[in-house]
Formats: sequence, C-alpha cells, structure tokens
Amino acid sequence: MLPIKYSAQQTEPIDLPKEQLPTMYDLSSEDPEEPGLPDEFHDFQPDLLRITFRPPNYPKDRVFSACDLNLYYDVRHPKWYKRPDWFGVVEVPRLYAGYDLRLSYVIWQEGVNPLVVVELLSPGTEKEDLGEIDRDTTENPPGKWEVYEQILQIPYYVVFDRYTDRLRAFTLVSGRYQELELTEPRIWMPLLELGLGLWQGECQGVDRLWLRWYDAEGNWILTEVEQERQEKEFAQQQLESSQQQLESTQQQLENERQRVAELAQRLRDLGIEM
Repeated sequence: MLPIKYSAQQTEPIDLPKEQLPTMYDLSSEDPEEPGLPDEFHDFQPDLLRITFRPPNYPKDRVFSACDLNLYYDVRHPKWYKRPDWFGVVEVPRLYAGYDLRLSYVIWQEGVNPLVVVELLSPGTEKEDLGEIDRDTTENPPGKWEVYEQILQIPYYVVFDRYTDRLRAFTLVSGRYQELELTEPRIWMPLLELGLGLWQGECQGVDRLWLRWYDAEGNWILTEVEQERQEKEFAQQQLESSQQQLESTQQQLENERQRVAELAQRLRDLGIEM
C-alpha cells in the first residue's frame, strides 16, 4: 500500500511512492533552533537513572534528580541556563522549599550544586557536550562543559553515546575535568557511594545497553517494579519451601504411624496386648 499525503486545500489523498518519502533517519528529531530535543532514548534512559538513583547515605527526601530541566547557574545572568539530560543533587529537599514540585533548578536559591551530570550524546549537541565549541564573545552564554567544569565545578560528568555504546566519564582534578580510564564500563563515585555503569537488560520493552546505578557490592539498584517482582519471587520460593517442609513433615508422621502400627502388630503376634 502506497503512503498517503494530504494537502490543506483538498480532502482527497495523493499517493506518493514510498521511496520518495524521507525516513525516520532523514528527519531529525531536533529543531535546529533548539538542539537536544528528546527522542525516545532521551525519554527512557533518564527515567531509569532517576528511579535507580538512591545514594545510601541520604534519606529519600534529601535527594533530587531531574532530566531535561532548566539549570540556572549565574546570578549575574539570571536567564542563562543549561538543560542537562540528567543531573543528581544531594542534601537538598526533594520538593522545592519542602512542598512544591520544581519548575527549574536555580543555583542561587538552592545553594547546592549537582554532584553528577549525565549527557546523552546526539549529533546536534555532541560538540558542546564534549567542550569542543568555544564562545565567540564573553557576552554569549558559556557552553555546557565550561558551566559544569568551571562555574558549577560538578565533580562527576558522564557522557554516553547510544550509537556506539561508548561510555566516558570525567572527574575534577585541580579544577579541570580529567577523563577516567575505564577498564570496564563502570564508574564508582565515592562522594555518592554509588556507581554508574552499562547494564544489558530490558527497559520499556527494549533490550539493549542502558546506564543505571549500582551499589558498593556491585549489585544493580532495583526499580520499584523489579523490587516487587523480586519480593513476589522470594515469597513464592518461601511458600514452596514451606509446602515442601509440610509435605516432608506429613511424610515423616505417616512413616512414624506405620512404624507404630507395625510394632503393635508384632506385639500382638507375641501375645502381648497393649
């Protein structure tokens, strides 16, 4: 069946050969005037980071993370912002001022900088994410790299390219980002007592490599759904174990009953009544 095209002036469809139409790969997911708009991966991956970001030394109500949320960083230029694909903060209220959902994250009001930022590389933002674009003038906003490294001095900066599955991580050394040499696709972050690594598994029905958090023992932090499934499996195992123990006990009782019956019959055969 040929694709159908409608025009604003007509109601009858116009048939176009399929080979003349652009594909998903020809049509960018990004507005050239606003690079970095999310595709499906930019929706699913940050959500997995959010729900597995549970630093063990901080209560849940003192941990905040966000994806695609404006991060305002310069009080001298209050309208300048960056929009990280995902960032995490500790020692701030989960809700703004303890009661409201955030519309943005404003550094001069929050008073706490993020500890970690994750950028998911895309063709429209890759050079800026990797600090390969210089400012034309001091009047223009700085790039992400400069903001994260020099202005906010965020300790951990992680970039991931889903097209090549390459994970890169940078940490501050003497005020400058230094890339970590990864012997495996995992980064341990002592300030958080958490690690971030590549996990092969299913998220939102898609099986591929995903970024997710792991604990000090190297175990992946479970989502609530995974926890519930694990608890149900454990409860089922406990139930099956209890049933097996019950069946074993019943069998032992039956064996004992038969042994008593056999002993009683032997006594009767000897003329001894009980």
